[in-house]
Amino acid sequence: MTMSDYSRKQLQEEKVFKDPVHRYVHVRDQVIWDLVKTKEFQRLRRIKQLGTLYLAFHSAEHSRFNHSLGVYEIVRRMIENFEEYPEWDSNDRLLALSAALLHDLGHGPFSHTFEDIFHTDHEEYTKKIILEDTEVNEVLSRVSLEFPREVAEVINKTHPNKLVISMISSQIDADRMDYLQRDSFYTGVSYGNFDMERILRVMRPSKDEVLIKESGMHAVEDYLMSRYQMYWQVYFHPVSRGGEVMLNLVMQRAKALYKSGYNFKQQPTYFIPFFNEDVTVHDYLRLDEMVVNFYLQEWVREEDEILSDLAGRFVNRDLFKYLPFDGSIITITELNELYKKAGIDPDYYVFSDSYSDLPYDYDRPGQNRNRRPIHLQRPNGEIREISSQSAIINSITGIHRLGSRLYYPKEKILAIKDLKVKAEIINLLNELD
Repeated sequence: MTMSDYSRKQLQEEKVFKDPVHRYVHVRDQVIWDLVKTKEFQRLRRIKQLGTLYLAFHSAEHSRFNHSLGVYEIVRRMIENFEEYPEWDSNDRLLALSAALLHDLGHGPFSHTFEDIFHTDHEEYTKKIILEDTEVNEVLSRVSLEFPREVAEVINKTHPNKLVISMISSQIDADRMDYLQRDSFYTGVSYGNFDMERILRVMRPSKDEVLIKESGMHAVEDYLMSRYQMYWQVYFHPVSRGGEVMLNLVMQRAKALYKSGYNFKQQPTYFIPFFNEDVTVHDYLRLDEMVVNFYLQEWVREEDEILSDLAGRFVNRDLFKYLPFDGSIITITELNELYKKAGIDPDYYVFSDSYSDLPYDYDRPGQNRNRRPIHLQRPNGEIREISSQSAIINSITGIHRLGSRLYYPKEKILAIKDLKVKAEIINLLNELD
């Protein structure tokens, strides 16, 4: 790929972003600076990194913009360390930096919650934003006409350069190293802290992946345990998941009303493409959390009691109560029948939520799940999969931990007038507790 002079253009003076995690984010490349200034990248300021987690951790208000700059900075530092090794091709520098900066470009409002509701894929929209008629595409195309496709392929993990892909998307990558530390900082917990400086120092480039120098194994152990703790202590927090449940139910109700021809006081103009499942990149980019929150506020005033109630609950953090749940279909069926007898719509007032995490695993022979292992490089050059050398990592390898909760509106149940039905529902819920 022949790259233009623009690809080598440097700013007259380095630009820096003050950052609470990395202290500073450094930008010298004109291309990177121009990408940051695009409206598509600036939109990430209006997308929270942690979706509804602010309902549980009040300071978790940071954005995808923060995180994307952080991932870029870690990759920039990786490259600085790699430059002394012959395995690193300096021609890949701008490709790696651009892909790192843009890797989350396609996230929607409330991030993964939004994907679950409208069945969108942020990686697919990231690719579309990069390849279609956008300011980001215009900047990347100035590097070369093929450059947007190259960047999209790295993010989509289909590019032939496996080393660059692994820097941004692997089991020990810049993405995870940033969000663990950043999310830990903004939630006020210490679970996500690990020795990133040490890990960066022991990373080595190879043809197909980033390797870890054997002496850095214990720093990787710490990193993987930090990730494990963050998922179970923070990301799966029941209040945050309850916020996701409520947002999901609000959107389900709004979509059902729209499909039924309901006359909204405030027409959900920005949501209509999503309700109709006919979304363009332009439609997608118009929707951010400021827009979603506007509609949520408006829906509180709607005449439909269910939409008004659910929207009000989300806006005012009046979330459902929750109980541990084994996922039994029988229990859900019983609750649905009892809800109907009580005059409560089970489609919107009982919700089971399941979640799971796999801290570390890798594909064995015959498997093809795209789980590449973390490899250690021994002093003699020999390569070993890390769990074969670490008892700590071996103990969590392949361990798929599951959880499930049942969410319900306690005050609605207590207000049921049919005492027999109310008692049956309460007894059924008490059996779960």
